[in-house]
Amino acid sequence: MSACAKTRGARIAGRPAEAVVPEPVRRLAAGDPVRPVWRNELGGLTFAVGGDRYIKWAPAGSGIGWAGEVARLGWAGRFLPVPEPLNTGHDSAGSWLVTRALAGTNAVDSRWLARPELAVPALGRGLRRLHDTLPVLSCPFSWSTADRIAAIDERARLGPLDPGSWHAEHAGQPIPMLLRRLADPPPDDRLVVCHGDACAPNVLLDDAAAVAGYVDLC
Repeated sequence: MSACAKTRGARIAGRPAEAVVPEPVRRLAAGDPVRPVWRNELGGLTFAVGGDRYIKWAPAGSGIGWAGEVARLGWAGRFLPVPEPLNTGHDSAGSWLVTRALAGTNAVDSRWLARPELAVPALGRGLRRLHDTLPVLSCPFSWSTADRIAAIDERARLGPLDPGSWHAEHAGQPIPMLLRRLADPPPDDRLVVCHGDACAPNVLLDDAAAVAGYVDLC
């Protein structure tokens, strides 16, 4: 599956202490309790609603879209526990994706932060399960080396690249030279289907510290 597109900004992903609930989220909640559970780097918010669903909301202009995630959830849901998309839409203020809640507790919940000896091996096993289960040959999505090189070339064609956010190893090096280095990648070792943003906040654990679900398939 394709990788998540993220940019550096003033916000850092994490649990918001509080958040203004956008009007579309209130409307979709239909009177059920709404609780903010996550804010991403681009200002997108995720709300738990009524105990049985989640609403992901992105402000207009954030660059976040849901069509790709809906497609990936639909495909991956044939093989692994992932949220079921229920509704998506947009208005002038932003866009939203409603999904059915999965059983389990987020792996960055205080319960698991206090038990890293259980959570960390569970995350490793869960990632291994994802790579072993999702079929490469029938995966309709791609984020291959060739795809990524083409995307970088297109960005360079459209405007100057910003070295300010690069790794120190590459900072200060001429951009044409770096692009030439990218044009000669090493051969593929083993192809797998990737989550796109495999990290603890995107994994749910059950009471036995086994992976109960995968979320935010980018």
